[in-house]
Amino acid sequence: MNGFSGKVAAITGAGSGMGRSLAVELARRGCEVALADVGETGLAGTAAACAQHGVRVSTRRLDVADRDAVFAWADFVRAEHGKVNLIFNNAGVSLAASAETARIADLEWIVGINFWGVVHGTQAFLPHLRASGDGHVVNTSSLFGLVAMPTQSAYNATKFAVRGFTEALRMELELDGAPVSATCVHPGGVATNIVDAGRVDTSIHALTGQDEATHRRQANRLISATTADDAARQILAGVERNARRVLVGADARRLDRIARLLGAGYQWLMLRHVRRARARNLRPKEAPVGERAHAPAARPTTPTKDPA
Repeated sequence: MNGFSGKVAAITGAGSGMGRSLAVELARRGCEVALADVGETGLAGTAAACAQHGVRVSTRRLDVADRDAVFAWADFVRAEHGKVNLIFNNAGVSLAASAETARIADLEWIVGINFWGVVHGTQAFLPHLRASGDGHVVNTSSLFGLVAMPTQSAYNATKFAVRGFTEALRMELELDGAPVSATCVHPGGVATNIVDAGRVDTSIHALTGQDEATHRRQANRLISATTADDAARQILAGVERNARRVLVGADARRLDRIARLLGAGYQWLMLRHVRRARARNLRPKEAPVGERAHAPAARPTTPTKDPA
């Protein structure tokens, strides 16, 4: 795709994070944007930021797990904007839980958004992308769609699924000679609210030594490697060069190389990392230095004499 000016892009998860950054950057480049998110406040903020660039903006409160709602939105976008060139299936959530004990309701929740949301968005918009004569499907997987991680089995499952779905789609479109392409995006740590908005099961404590607050704090530190704005620019550069896969961030590129080099052996590195972190998390916490310094000294005991 040669540039985005004059194009129309639909974006899910547009209320914050990478979705917002993609929307604003596309608008800055002269692309009309159709924005969807479950959070109306964030959606309004993104719409206002995009409108400052003088492009047409439409919004829709949307649960991507609702297939009928996604198809209705796709038809609305085509009617409102006249065409659709790009769909960014970006909405996603996180779940930290043991594979053995994860609750079915939590699994259905994350699969509905992270995987079915991508399927719904792809199938709903593909006819409109074909009709545009110059279309592109951009599906967000993850670094965890390339490597697995303890406590992330559900998230891994959805993101590996997105990767397989998108790579197969790309080849099918090429076999068909369609005027549409597809790119799978694998972000590493990107500073968004996905951890704070995600679900954390108590089962992770046995695996990592973390309670919920510790997990969120440590996970947020790990995902701060790349800003959402920088991630958006990397993704759009990949779409412009028609990349099959876009690795976002140095951490994603590094772990991808390790997984390619070691094959399944990368799991030993993951295990070593998690075991070391668990040992630190379970280590008894020492009292602060000031408290230790002012602790009362033990009284010496006076030996008693036996009666004569």
